[in-house]
Amino acid sequence: MEKSKVIVIGGPTASGKTKLSIELAKKINGEIVSADSMQIYKEMNIGTAKPDEEEMQGIKHYLLDFVSPETRYSVADYKLDCKKAIKEIIEKGKTPIVVGGTGLYIDSLIYEIEYPQIETDLEYRKELEKIASEKGLEYLYNMAKQIDEKAMEKISPNDSKRILRVLEIYKQTGKTKTELEKTSRKEPEYDYKVFAITMEREILYDRINRRVDIMIEEGLIEEVKNLYKKYKHMPTAIQGLGYKEVIEYLDGKISKEEMIEKIKQETRRYAKRQLTWFRKNKEIVWLDGMQDIQKNLEIIMEETGISK
Repeated sequence: MEKSKVIVIGGPTASGKTKLSIELAKKINGEIVSADSMQIYKEMNIGTAKPDEEEMQGIKHYLLDFVSPETRYSVADYKLDCKKAIKEIIEKGKTPIVVGGTGLYIDSLIYEIEYPQIETDLEYRKELEKIASEKGLEYLYNMAKQIDEKAMEKISPNDSKRILRVLEIYKQTGKTKTELEKTSRKEPEYDYKVFAITMEREILYDRINRRVDIMIEEGLIEEVKNLYKKYKHMPTAIQGLGYKEVIEYLDGKISKEEMIEKIKQETRRYAKRQLTWFRKNKEIVWLDGMQDIQKNLEIIMEETGISK
């Protein structure tokens, strides 16, 4: 039986994924499933560059704005929810378009990686958090690197959630995250056609800097203040780019200028890591983010064989 086609559009932050995917959905009768690990959260709109009603142009979006900032949401959760959304779109006779920059989410789908449901060992978690507060997160990062160097190539030294995860998986299973992922891949359910946007680094960095300035103008500080007041406990959400820097500013640890510069710098670093991640997938068809959007739409339609 022929598998249903699913289009995937990845790429770094600020590269134009949202705009391209909406234009594509309009052209091919598609609906969009987000693959962004921060846009899942409610009330986190400005800092995650979540598309608003006007930007969506009437195209239905799934997996946006539906998880409380207090909730832990895993890759396994995402895969389950994303598969449900894809099935729903196909049953409507439409084409699913998965769009986002979270490589881990995209890989879980296209490689059908089964993530073991490992219960959090709260005692071990506390132990690790104590080490982080006494010796710094870098100490845990190096610990994890000694256990699973391959997995750590894709993880930022600032990403406490994923660093802890690598250590916890090893403690509970005796296997590394990389070993588990290798043995848990199976035949994909759908025919995934994967695209990613790229552009000259200088242009991308300029777009990132401008986007951060716009976020500040639109009220990012106020958004974080409100979240901070409402939710005392935001384990994952508050680790998000732009959010943790604003909290440092609100706590009086850095100045407003330092905060803005830090967000820009960390976002540029994140974009670089995203590109490195996507480049590891040899099947990806690369799209030039600087060329006319119509040209990229033609490439996608030609590669997938989906016509208007």
